[in-house]
Amino acid sequence: MEAYLSQRLQAVASYVPKGARLLDVGSDHAYLPLALMSQGLLDFAIAGEVVAGPYQSALTNVAQAGFSEQISVRLANGLAAFEEKDRISVITICGMGGRLIAEILENGKAKLHPLQRLILQANNREDELRQWLLANHFTIVAEEIVQENDKIYEIIVAEPGQSTLSSKDLRFGPYLRLEKSPVFLKKWTKELAKLNQALQQIPVQYETDRSAIGQKIEAIKEVLNES
Repeated sequence: MEAYLSQRLQAVASYVPKGARLLDVGSDHAYLPLALMSQGLLDFAIAGEVVAGPYQSALTNVAQAGFSEQISVRLANGLAAFEEKDRISVITICGMGGRLIAEILENGKAKLHPLQRLILQANNREDELRQWLLANHFTIVAEEIVQENDKIYEIIVAEPGQSTLSSKDLRFGPYLRLEKSPVFLKKWTKELAKLNQALQQIPVQYETDRSAIGQKIEAIKEVLNES
């Protein structure tokens, strides 16, 4: 089943500890749990789906792969897919906006106490997700940025613990902004161009709007030019 994993899901998979008991929220045909289970990396997994079509597809895929005992496919919304008795140690949430991921975590945060790790792949609003993690006593332990089919994805790995993040860390990622990979530079150079173009469209009398965009431009320039 490993061949089914996209580049971004391969990156997510690399952060799942061996022997984990995994909940994959929005499992999208159960590709991630199946790939990890086929490599002998999981003790148990739940593939959670809120949409009937992918849920049925996940059930079929798990059965065909012969993992119906090890992977439980459940039709449920977010963290409602697991109970305390499942002893979930790792949760993956991929392919959603940062705000939605934060909402899913917020709605189920009473169940996060015994958790060892969150592996989150946001499509946008990563700053809002980092803010939620910070406010809810999770510390970011790793980050990765990958490009696939002209889209750029950020992966945030967090574990229980208290930390502090600067405004730059929240926006650009505490690890990503230090590493400055080619994909990171590409993302923020493109964003800089978009903001400059937007600034040119705003009439000079709209000082508040121009100032807000100007501050974003300066923040990106600062990070890109940091050595």
